[in-house]
Amino acid sequence: MLTSLFGARAADPAEPSDQAPEPEPSGRQLSDGDLLDELAATVGSACAFQEFRRSHRKECFNLLRWLQLVLPLIQELRDAAPPLTDDAYRRLALLSRAFHAARRLLRCCHDGSKIFLSLESEAVQGRFRAVYEKINLALDGMPYSELGISDEVKEQVELINAQLKRSKKRADTQDMELAMDFMVLLQNKEDRSADRAILERLAKKLELQGLADLRAETMAIKKLINERNGQQAESTKQIIELLNRLKEVAGIDEKNILGEVSIPKYLEKCPSLMIPNDFLCPISLEIMTDPVIIASGRTYERRSIQKWLDAGQRTCPKTQQPLAHLSLAPNFALKNLIMQWCDNNKVEMQMGEPAEEPAPEQEESKEVLIPSLVKDLSSVHLEVQREAVKEIRTLSKESPENRALITDNGGIPALMGLLQYPDKKIQDNTVTSLLNLSIDEANKVLIAKGGAIPLIIEVLKNGSVEGQENSAAALFSLSMVEENKVAIGSMGGMPPLVDLLQNGTVRGKKDAATAIFNLMLNHQNKFRAIEAGIVPALLKILDNEKLGMVDEALSIFLLLGSHSLCRGEIGKENFIETLVQIVKNGTPKNKECALSVLLELGSHNNALMVHALGFGLQEHLSEIARNGTSRAQRKANSLIQLALKCQS
Repeated sequence: MLTSLFGARAADPAEPSDQAPEPEPSGRQLSDGDLLDELAATVGSACAFQEFRRSHRKECFNLLRWLQLVLPLIQELRDAAPPLTDDAYRRLALLSRAFHAARRLLRCCHDGSKIFLSLESEAVQGRFRAVYEKINLALDGMPYSELGISDEVKEQVELINAQLKRSKKRADTQDMELAMDFMVLLQNKEDRSADRAILERLAKKLELQGLADLRAETMAIKKLINERNGQQAESTKQIIELLNRLKEVAGIDEKNILGEVSIPKYLEKCPSLMIPNDFLCPISLEIMTDPVIIASGRTYERRSIQKWLDAGQRTCPKTQQPLAHLSLAPNFALKNLIMQWCDNNKVEMQMGEPAEEPAPEQEESKEVLIPSLVKDLSSVHLEVQREAVKEIRTLSKESPENRALITDNGGIPALMGLLQYPDKKIQDNTVTSLLNLSIDEANKVLIAKGGAIPLIIEVLKNGSVEGQENSAAALFSLSMVEENKVAIGSMGGMPPLVDLLQNGTVRGKKDAATAIFNLMLNHQNKFRAIEAGIVPALLKILDNEKLGMVDEALSIFLLLGSHSLCRGEIGKENFIETLVQIVKNGTPKNKECALSVLLELGSHNNALMVHALGFGLQEHLSEIARNGTSRAQRKANSLIQLALKCQS
C-alpha cells in the first residue's frame, strides 16, 4: 500500500504484453500437436526458475505451483491427441499466451534487479494480477466435454482457476517498513548516520551485502536501463542512486553504471581477450599488477583490497568470512605468472611498485586514541570532556572498527553519563555519538539496555535544535529493533516526537515523521500517538504544501486507518474533504496516498464514502481511472465500486 510514497508506475516497457489487453488469437497458427507441445515446453522452461528475489518469492512459488497443476490437462490432451474444435484451440492459444507472460514474469523475479522489484513492487504485483487474468480468461469456459478430459483433471483445473480468481482480487500487501526506508533515502540527500543505518538494513533485506550480489545487481540494472531505452528516467535515476549508495556502504567505489563497457587501453594490442581468471582481481575485474594475499587465502589487487579495508570492511569480499588479521602478503608467484603472460600476449602494463603498507603506528593509533578518549569522557574537567565527546562523535561515524573500539572500551555507558549535562554542546555531541554507534545492530540493543532511551527522550524534549533533531534520528535508529519500539513508546517517546513534528525545523519534522512511522508499526504506539495529538499535527502538515511532507503525513494516516480503534479518530468530515482536495490538486504521489487512505476508511465506514462523494470525489475518480498511474487507477476503480455499493 505504501508504494505510493515513491510512486507506482506502469509495467516495465520491456514486458508490455503482461498488462496490456491483447486481441484474441485468430486462425490456427500452429498445428494442434505443436500448440500442445509449446504449452508443455513453456511450463517446463518456467519451472526451471527455482530461486526468486525475496520481495516476490511467495507469489512466484504460487504461480509456479499453479502452472504445474495445469500441466496434467496439457499432458492428457497430448496423449489422447483429440482433434481440437475452434473453441478449444482458441482457449489453448490464450493459455499459451498466459504461460509465456508467466514465464517472462518469473524470469524477471529470478534475475531482475532487486532494487527495481522492491522499489516498484506495486507495478510488479500488477503484472502478477495480469497473468492471473490471462489464465482465467483461457480456462473459463474450457470445453472439457469436447476434449475428453478425465473428471479428476477437470476438477483440479477448475480448483486452480477458482484460486487464481481469489488471488486476482486479493488486497495488496506490502512491507511498509521497507517502503518507508526507500522514501527516507530517496528524499534525504544528506550524509546522515541514521541514513547509513537504513542503508545497512536495506542491504540486508535485499540481500545486497556481498560483492558478488552487488555486481549481479549492477548487471541486472544495466539490462533494465537498456530495455527501458530512455523511458521512465526518474525511476531509473532513483534505482541507480540507491545502487551507488549501497555500494558505498559495502566499500565499493564504482559509480559509472551507465558507461559503456570498454576494452582497457592496455589490452588493445592483445591478440586474445581470454585472460586467465586467476589473473583478474575479484573486486576490480582487471589484471592485477600488485597481487596480495589476505587472511582468507584469497588474492586481490592491493589498491582494491586496501580500499575495501579502509572502508571499514573486515570480511573477505569473495567468501564473506571474517578476517583474522588485516595483513597483506605479496603474491610473488602469481605476479611473475602475470608478467610472463603479459609478455607473451603483448599486453603492455605498468607493473608499478607495491604500495607501501601502512606503518604499524598508524594502524595502532586509534587503538590507543579511542580508549584514551573514552576515559576523558569521565574527566573532572569540562573542557576535556567537551573535546573528547567531539572526537568520539567524529570517530564513531567513520567506520565499524572505530565503533567497535568505542563500545569495547566502555564508550556507551560513558556517553550516557554525559547526556544529563546542562552543557548543550556536550549534549548535542553525545546524542549524535549514540546515534552513530546505533548504526551497528548489536549497539541498538546495548544502548537501550544501558538505559539511554529515557535520557535521549529528555534531550528530545529540552535540548537544542540540533540535539532534538538528532535525538529523533537516534530514536528512529533504535526503533528498528522491535523491543525498542515498545520501550520508546512506553517511556514517553511519542509526545515529544509529535511536538517536534508540529513545531520543529523542516529537518526536525522529517526526523520526527520517520521515527513516528517506525514506532507506529507497533499497535500500542498508534494509541499513544493519538493521545499525543498526532492527528492535528498531521493535518497542519497537510495544510503546508511548502514543507513537501504530504506523503509522509498520509503514510502515517494510513497506518492509523489500518487499526479499527484509531479509524474513529481520523474519520471526520473535514479530513475527508482534505483528502478529496489532495486527490483533485495533488501530485501523482499525493493522489495515490490520498486514494489509499480514502479506500481504507471508506471500506469500513460507508458514511465516510458518502461524504467523500458529496465533496465531488466521483468526477476525480473517473479521471484518475482513465489517466492515472497503474496503482492510482486500481485504487480509483476500487473506490468507484465502493461508491456504487454505497449509492445502491
